[in-house]
Amino acid sequence: MKVLLKSDVRGSGKAGDIITVSDGYARNFLIPKGLAVQADATVINSAGIKKEAAVHRQKQQREKAKELANDMSGLTVKVYAKCGENGRLFGSVTTQEVSDALKKQYDIAVDKKKIYFDEPIKNTGIVNVTAHMFEDTQARFKVEVLPKN
Repeated sequence: MKVLLKSDVRGSGKAGDIITVSDGYARNFLIPKGLAVQADATVINSAGIKKEAAVHRQKQQREKAKELANDMSGLTVKVYAKCGENGRLFGSVTTQEVSDALKKQYDIAVDKKKIYFDEPIKNTGIVNVTAHMFEDTQARFKVEVLPKN
């Protein structure tokens, strides 16, 4: 019997897959638990359309991320922090501060979890930072840490 999986089933497949299973497994386990529906022509067609739409959406997101990464590659973001003598900061600059500065200065929204420092920023100066935009797309930009008055 062919069934369309509504959710991931260990050992059988992932949500949206159309698989062939034994009649008993489908009628006694998958369908009653709401894990699958019997696959007829309309269900198979709608599943194919949904998969194509998901692939198209992912392709658009990848292209948008690459454009944004190219735009960000030459940016220098200014972050102000309290510091003591010799430009040593009280604490360190966080990814949240960099994300907020990007939004405020360039109107670019990047989640703080996607920003990575090569090493913690504990001094004033210019530092290279990486932002993970999409699967294989990363943007490198500079953060200039300035003393707060």
